[in-house]
Amino acid sequence: MDNLAPLIAFANAHRRLLVLTGAGCSTAAGIPDYRDADGQWKRSEPMRFQLFVADVLARKRYWARSMIGWRTMSQARPAVAHHALARLESADRVSLLVTQNVDGLHSAAGSRQVIDLHGRIDTVCCLHCGECTPRADLQAALFRANPGWAALQANVAPDGDADLENRDFAQFDVPPCSTCGGVLKPDVVFFGESVPRERVAAVRAALALSDALLVAGSSLMVYSGYRFVEEAVAAGKPVAVVNQGRTRADAVLTLKTDHEVGAALEALANQLATTPSAAHCNAGLLAAG
Repeated sequence: MDNLAPLIAFANAHRRLLVLTGAGCSTAAGIPDYRDADGQWKRSEPMRFQLFVADVLARKRYWARSMIGWRTMSQARPAVAHHALARLESADRVSLLVTQNVDGLHSAAGSRQVIDLHGRIDTVCCLHCGECTPRADLQAALFRANPGWAALQANVAPDGDADLENRDFAQFDVPPCSTCGGVLKPDVVFFGESVPRERVAAVRAALALSDALLVAGSSLMVYSGYRFVEEAVAAGKPVAVVNQGRTRADAVLTLKTDHEVGAALEALANQLATTPSAAHCNAGLLAAG
C-alpha cells in the first residue's frame, strides 16, 4: 500500500476524476494487449480502415480470424480493474469513464457513465445502409457459411482477432448485410478512421467539469486517447497514470504509478469507495439544513 499512497492522495485531492482506460485493464480478462512495456507493437499493426474497405481478400482474412477470435472475446468477463472503477463511480468519484477498449467490459462490470471511444466489438454495422446487429448473429452466419473453418484453432490476439495464418482466405465466405447486401464491419474505429466527433465532444465537456484526469492501463501511444492528456495539461488539470511501462505522456504527468492496474485500482476503490464524496457530504448538509 505504501507505494500507492501518492495515487490515493491524488484521488483524495481531486474528487471528480475523468478516467481514461486502455488495454491493460482487460489483459486480466484474457484479452491480449497490443504493446510492450516500451510502448512498441508486439505484433503487426491492426487492420486499417482503407484496406478493409478496398480489399475483398483483406476483409475475408479479417472475418476468418475474427470468427476464431470471437470465442475468447464473447466469453471474457470483467476483471479486477473493471469492478474497481465501477465501485469508484458508485461512490461518485468518477465523473466519466472513457475507454479505448472495445470489449464492453466496463459496462458489464456496472459502470454507467461510459464512452466507448473506439466503439464496441459486439456490434456489426453495414457500411452502406448503416443497420447495426449483434456480433453474435454474424458469428452464427459465419459458422453456417464456413463449416470447415469452425473447428480451426489459433492463438488469441487483441480485440477479438486470432493468429490464423497460412490459409486460403479467398475461400472464406463473408455474408453480406441481410437488409441491403452491403459490406459488414465491426462497430469499432479502425486505424485510419476518426473517432466520431460527438464522442470527442462529450469527453471534452466532461473533462472541463472534472478535477483531474486519471489514465489506467494505457501507454497513450494512440492519439485518439492522448489528445485528452494534452487538453487536460493545457487547461491546467493534473494528470495521473497507472501503467506498467513507458507512456507517451510521461514528460507531462503530475503522477506516474508503475503498478499492475487491477491491484492499484482495487486499492484505490478500497480506500475511497467507503469515504463519502464531497457531493454526498454537501447533499447531507443541505438535507440537515
